[in-house]
Amino acid sequence: MVTIERVGRWRLITKELARHVPFTAAGAVTGIVIMVIVVYGNVSSGVSHSLFYTLHPIHVVLSALVTVAMYKQHGKSKVWAVILIGYTGSIGIATMSDSIIPYLGGALLDIEMEFEVGFIEEWWLVNPLAFFGIAIGYWRPTTKFPHAGHVLISTWASLFYFTAFGIADWIPLLPFIFLFLFLAVWIPCCVSDIIYPLLFVRGKQNTGRRDAREVFSHHHNH
Repeated sequence: MVTIERVGRWRLITKELARHVPFTAAGAVTGIVIMVIVVYGNVSSGVSHSLFYTLHPIHVVLSALVTVAMYKQHGKSKVWAVILIGYTGSIGIATMSDSIIPYLGGALLDIEMEFEVGFIEEWWLVNPLAFFGIAIGYWRPTTKFPHAGHVLISTWASLFYFTAFGIADWIPLLPFIFLFLFLAVWIPCCVSDIIYPLLFVRGKQNTGRRDAREVFSHHHNH
């Protein structure tokens, strides 16, 4: 059954998506600038690989921290639920943003791409950091982090996935790379930290509209 509160919440989600378009686009532009530097600077795929596995784990930590903090502030905070939601939210969202969407973008552009996901290939690095982010979010639940930093880290991780695991003449493809960088960040990073944890919240349904407005306003201001 569709409630007024649920309609109000989804209207706010739509509003936030629209509000984040300019900033996400600006982040994608920084990614294009970096790709030009990588191409003309003859930066090796090994360097891109190292940068990807620096930025991607940081993205996982941020996603885990904020997902858990949001759930803990608005849910019942059972430990097993916190761990499950924090892990699936951070690993799933960061993998989609940093690996799956760039890989699919490369496939659509007929680029020779390797498919690699961090929590499997570099499990010893990515998974512990996911649990580290979960622990921080549980013991010090706060969503007050620089949203700009989250968007840029995700954008650059997606970019370095292209250059680490793909082989192509990148310069003619820059408009398409811009599009995929934008899509890789826009939905996963701009709303998933809010939507995903709140899907599991059951305790405040009667005040859904007010809670949603407060959550989105708080998230946007920080």
